[in-house]
Amino acid sequence: MERETLLRRDGFLVGIAGFSLLNGMHFSPYFDAAYILLRPFTPTLIVSSPILTFYFTSLFLSVTSLIIAGIPAALFERMTGRRESDAVSLGIWLAGVLLLALPVLLGRG
Repeated sequence: MERETLLRRDGFLVGIAGFSLLNGMHFSPYFDAAYILLRPFTPTLIVSSPILTFYFTSLFLSVTSLIIAGIPAALFERMTGRRESDAVSLGIWLAGVLLLALPVLLGRG
């Protein structure tokens, strides 16, 4: 691949990862609901410390937003018959993560 294509792809991936991590932060409007839902399951897992529960909730929210935002991009790639992700599908993925992180960015929660 060309260097410009790789740099563009890396930029999209950094943006996708950054917004999904932002969505999992403790000031996210989704954090309290996810913490309450995950709290009953944490004593059965290895995670029993409250701080580890916070970290696990943050990780859970980040990965969940990453997966949910990737669904439209995956459907687009499937419908167009693409074999690899390109700038258009990564842009759709970034737009999905940005849409999920919009409440965090606007400070509503």
